[in-house]
Amino acid sequence: MRFVAGMYDTGRGRAPGSRWRPCARREIAMEGPGRIWYANYSETEVRSSPALGGTAEVVAIGSCLATASELREARDAAERRNTSLAARLPGAYLSVVRTGDVVRVTGDRAGTVTVFWIVDGDEVLWSTSALVLAAYAGSSPSLDRLLTSFTVHRVDPLGGRHSYFDGVSRVPPGRALVLEPGRLPRTEPVTPSVSGLLSFEEGAEALADRVTTAVVRRMALYGKTSTDVSGGIDSSVVTAVASNRAPVLAITYTDRQMAAEDDLLYARRLAGDLPGIQHAVVDGSALGVKHFDRLDSVTKLPLTDSPSLSLGVLAIKAAHLEPALAYGSRAHLTGRGGDDVLDAVPTTNIDLFHSGHRSAGARDTCAFARARQRSVLSVLTEAARTARTTYPQALTRLAEELERRSPLALRPGPMAWCGATAAAAWLTAGGRSAVAALLDHAARRADPDIRPGVLHERLALERMGEEHATFDDIARQRWGLPVHAPYLDSLVVDACHAVPGWERSRPGDFKPLARAAFSAVMPAYALNRRTKTAHTQSVYAGLRANSSALTTIIKSSALAQAGLIDPVRAVAALEAAVRGEPAPLAGLHSLIAIERWRAAVPIRRELFWEQAPAAKEAA
Repeated sequence: MRFVAGMYDTGRGRAPGSRWRPCARREIAMEGPGRIWYANYSETEVRSSPALGGTAEVVAIGSCLATASELREARDAAERRNTSLAARLPGAYLSVVRTGDVVRVTGDRAGTVTVFWIVDGDEVLWSTSALVLAAYAGSSPSLDRLLTSFTVHRVDPLGGRHSYFDGVSRVPPGRALVLEPGRLPRTEPVTPSVSGLLSFEEGAEALADRVTTAVVRRMALYGKTSTDVSGGIDSSVVTAVASNRAPVLAITYTDRQMAAEDDLLYARRLAGDLPGIQHAVVDGSALGVKHFDRLDSVTKLPLTDSPSLSLGVLAIKAAHLEPALAYGSRAHLTGRGGDDVLDAVPTTNIDLFHSGHRSAGARDTCAFARARQRSVLSVLTEAARTARTTYPQALTRLAEELERRSPLALRPGPMAWCGATAAAAWLTAGGRSAVAALLDHAARRADPDIRPGVLHERLALERMGEEHATFDDIARQRWGLPVHAPYLDSLVVDACHAVPGWERSRPGDFKPLARAAFSAVMPAYALNRRTKTAHTQSVYAGLRANSSALTTIIKSSALAQAGLIDPVRAVAALEAAVRGEPAPLAGLHSLIAIERWRAAVPIRRELFWEQAPAAKEAA
């Protein structure tokens, strides 16, 4: 696996002489307390700006796209006690800043690089991999959090500070882990790269600049580059920006079910109109690949830090990326995260109402209801209920209702704080109690002043960041190809989220921020596209073809064996999908991914850690 790990001795305030260190690692020279190791990163991905006689130094590991002068500037800022700048450089990476005896470890804003930690005596062990720390501590996956992740909606199953492993803590994106002598580990917020709100025009200008930097600097760093071009706005923008700099291979995936949609028409037209694009079309049906192929053997599955929906499309992704490998691509760029930064969630209309623009909030909510062909009265009623309720109150109410009512009655509408998913129908009485307990705990910690749009955008962004991180891990392990999502870079997220959500999503318009930012590099027809292809029929086809293996997975489910879900109900949902009837596809996909991940994940210290020479000699 690819990870960074470190140790810090809070008792002595100097570099710890631990009995253990990561296997297959290289150590980074850093003065003062703490040690840092990395595994399976190239030399170009490890950057540092040493102290040079001062009291501060900066290390950046991953896709840090900063120039040498920008990195030095971050080091000089840390010397002046401005430690946030090191986490606000272009790219998606881990930053470690030492100022005197204090060390700050920070991931990115979207959670594509996340920091985890555990305490062992006076030593704090941290890593970008929860699995590596779980193996050290002998921690098992938390079935309750895994269960919560797909049975309730608009709730953080990790409670902000947990991981999917018991006893392994998580640093929430946007915060730094602070380590110093004589104190327990703590986290503190990282100042974003944009202070305050941006106007729509300012946001469009910042978006264009930051996405261009994210794409162009990656191409300069990695060389030969491939991209996704689904025909949608997000991937088309990335492909257009990339082809402006150098020739690229753009890949479109389709199948028999998707052929009836217009993705391929848009992708072909864009590839023909823009110079520098070599277009490859992959037909999954012709290649015989489907959703949920290749899940029967646990030992052949790639390892990830958390359950990955990408496990359900392994065969599809292998076919999708085959042209990139044949092309010799060194990096593959995707449009993932575009929906999370260019668009906005419906509940930002409630934020608009709270901001003092009540008539505008009500007007946009009505327009949303009409566009989605929903009852205007029911959507307005739900929005009003959310507006007069705090998030802790909503969590408490959901917990109480889960305990005493059928989850089928708790499905949330688009304007609700939270609710149960269709998969919650599989919960047993014990499962409902387990989810309710986590909701109660979350309610005690939730911010009573947070607004629904802000919360829902953060949750959606972090879920996308986590999913992208697992797919990148899979692509590197399986095919040796890094996969990048420029929209998830911290600077891009900061710029877009500084524009209020109701400005990014306007009634009767679709992603106007992208059109304002990229009209100079993109054809108007691509930026004005309103349609969006659903993959529902492709998922049905995969469930039907692999129903026997998937039934076995569900019947042997750890969640079922623990008495948390009823496997009979879950299998019935699968059988309904096989017959082509309405079924909770997202719930089935999540359950299958969770069970394959949990069965494959190894919790053995010796897989990731070895005794240090001094410890061996003493033994």
